[in-house]
Amino acid sequence: MTDQAVEADPRAVRRAAILRLVTGLAQGLLLYWLYQADEFKRWPDGQPMVYAAFLLAVLFAPFVVLAGLSTMRWPALASWKGVVVLLAAGVGAYGVWSGDPSASGVNGLGPLSFLGVAALIFIGHHLVEPADIERRPIARFASYFDITWKHGVQLALAVGFTGAFWLLLWLAAVLFKLIGVGIIETVIQTKLFAIPATTTIFAAAVQLTDVRAGLVRGVRTVALTLLAWLLPLMVLIAGAFLLTLPFTGLEPLWKTRSATASLLTAAAFLVLLTNAAYQDGTETTALILKWAARLAGLLLVPITVLAAYGLSLRIGQYGLSTDRIIAAACVLVAAGYALGYAVAAVRPGPWLKTLETTNIGMAFVVIVVLLALVTPIADPRRLSVGDQVARLQAGKVKAEAFDFDFLRFRSGRFGLDALKRLAAGPDAVVAKAAKASLARLAAGPAPGKAEPMADVIVYPKGRTLPNGFERLADLSDSPCRFAAKPCSALLLDIDADGSEEVLLSSGSMLDVFGMREGRWKKIGYASSPCGRVADIAGVLARSGEAATIAPSPLRDVVLGDIRMEIRPQGDACNVTAAEALASRPKPPPR
Repeated sequence: MTDQAVEADPRAVRRAAILRLVTGLAQGLLLYWLYQADEFKRWPDGQPMVYAAFLLAVLFAPFVVLAGLSTMRWPALASWKGVVVLLAAGVGAYGVWSGDPSASGVNGLGPLSFLGVAALIFIGHHLVEPADIERRPIARFASYFDITWKHGVQLALAVGFTGAFWLLLWLAAVLFKLIGVGIIETVIQTKLFAIPATTTIFAAAVQLTDVRAGLVRGVRTVALTLLAWLLPLMVLIAGAFLLTLPFTGLEPLWKTRSATASLLTAAAFLVLLTNAAYQDGTETTALILKWAARLAGLLLVPITVLAAYGLSLRIGQYGLSTDRIIAAACVLVAAGYALGYAVAAVRPGPWLKTLETTNIGMAFVVIVVLLALVTPIADPRRLSVGDQVARLQAGKVKAEAFDFDFLRFRSGRFGLDALKRLAAGPDAVVAKAAKASLARLAAGPAPGKAEPMADVIVYPKGRTLPNGFERLADLSDSPCRFAAKPCSALLLDIDADGSEEVLLSSGSMLDVFGMREGRWKKIGYASSPCGRVADIAGVLARSGEAATIAPSPLRDVVLGDIRMEIRPQGDACNVTAAEALASRPKPPPR
């Protein structure tokens, strides 16, 4: 069903509105269920792969329904949603499996998993929806352009509308709090309200923009016009940069250590602004924009070549890393655009007509590249581990200079497995360094034996951490886990239950851990007013002691003359925290 049909048929509008709101509400409730499972350690929290699969599927699959509800046929929409659910769930499960197996939770779900799935679904949807509308495998370029940019504008407007909604709620909370009514603040801080409200309002915003497709196209036209007139400036900048290089040489460029990223960013802007000028190829375009677009297509080639050359130098010198593998994938995509746009720039006939074929073809290429990166095919962690270990074993890098901690902490299962193989290998120097890396943040001591963790200073002096606290699984939320300097641990009974909690700090905050349901869990955090404490470790080292102030469900901590307010962790503590704020005594004058 076309946008015009939706606008003309009130029944279709009502049906779409109801289905979108139900979808948004269902997504919010499912996300709240996952939040509760994580907070109170219920299923599927105990199965990280299942939890991650649910999380990514619930996060991304509803957007397919919101975007395609008014235009796609029901069988096609249902099939496409099923593909998205399987894709998101598979990437989530694999991300956890390939992460550090000694860590707890969804440790392997890094930015690549989330951004990769988001990009796959966005690009994939805008290949599927136009094809379904036109009832053919490959739609016209004009349809791809129209629907992709329409949904892009809708997404931006929906995010802005959701942000404005929350801004108004917080304004209401502040106003009512001025007259002693705190119920609004309490309600909007409750996750049972906040999560479903956010997803439902976002769905409502999509519906509101969908039934006013003409207005969305108007906003899109203005945005594209403004972007298009930035193209001559971008071409001038890129051309001047390339013309200056023969006089400066490449050495200053490589010294920045971010040359490839900067060049790829410039290439991305050239592609974006060229498309803003070209649009769907049917609009009347100013002559200056036509020439700027042709020059942009030609400038893409040397910029991409420079990016590839700079990356090859880094790889040749230091080998593959996860960032360099992702950069290599970006260079591959940039090379495809550069080749296609250069051909379009010099080809006679309608201006940049080849750009249309290039854009459609590269959309499929990007999908293939992203699928490879988020699956075992070209997992950056797997490839980087294999390359780095090969360099070590070939003698290209000495054991003393090798980053064993990269294998232990930043390359997931693949790095840990490789580190174990190196620890059992015949090279004594390599094996010793590998074993030392494995020992860092390894499982804690045997039950009944309390020893302080490495790089943690315990206060009061002479005390040790509680049994079992030093285990890695207990530190998944700890600021000390990958701290660059030693942490401080303060033992205090902050909830007056007769047993001590552990307060960890590696900077200006204290994270409070307590024994709950047989395991150590983060129950709160402490901060000082106006950021008066910049380095808690230094304050503890000078004073060596701390005190608490009652009454309060969680008593405040005093370091020297600085009072630090403890705030509960998690949604279940919101009401208690509000009551505590109302009943806590005024701090003593300083």
